[in-house]
Amino acid sequence: MSQPAAKQAPLSLDPGLTPKAWRGAFSANGRLHLPGFLTADSASRLHAALAIDTPWSGVVGVGTKLWNLPLNGPGALSAADDAALDRQVAEETRAGFGFRFDNFRVSDEVEAGRREGRLLEAAYDLINGEAFLGFVRDLTGDDRPEYCDCQATRYRPGHFLTEHDDHADGKNRLYAYVLNLTPQWRGDWGGLLLFLDGDGHVAEGYTPSFNALNIFRVPQKHAVSYVTPQAAGPRLSLTGWIRTRG
Repeated sequence: MSQPAAKQAPLSLDPGLTPKAWRGAFSANGRLHLPGFLTADSASRLHAALAIDTPWSGVVGVGTKLWNLPLNGPGALSAADDAALDRQVAEETRAGFGFRFDNFRVSDEVEAGRREGRLLEAAYDLINGEAFLGFVRDLTGDDRPEYCDCQATRYRPGHFLTEHDDHADGKNRLYAYVLNLTPQWRGDWGGLLLFLDGDGHVAEGYTPSFNALNIFRVPQKHAVSYVTPQAAGPRLSLTGWIRTRG
């Protein structure tokens, strides 16, 4: 059961972060990988929350179609139906956009007033507070960031996210972020955040690294590579877009 938020120690960024010192690197490439983003205690507790206290659902997208799938209980797919869905998704995303992973939409719950004392609610508050938004403004030199949405994501073997650039009309997305909270990961397990150049080559890739923030300018072509059966555990993260309210 979730611990009441009032009894939880605050989550916080590492006090040694120096965003203005990294502004040049971010400006040059439009993206950055930042290890040690949270305090060690904050990262450890958030990992535990994702591992044992998150009500995951499956989410599958093909083009403009979207399915939200219960993972347990009524409505959960049988093994045969799940395999059939995988085949359908593979066929329909061969030449287009698609994804499959597990998620929990933290923003939707908080903004609908459905707080239950989960630590992920405190994470939402942190990234929408001045500590995080001020960090982003200092890093980017952009004073527009006002709000961040947030979802927890879990990639298991067979999960993926194909090439896209995160642009969406009317969403006011400025930057995207991925806060990695997977303790151990190997690059050959897949699940890499890949940035693609105009010829479709991988310009840069980030392996999931515990307590590292990946942040990049939107729009920018990227993908998450297919997670292989060899992966010893799930790829866990908090992700979303840094936005202006328009």
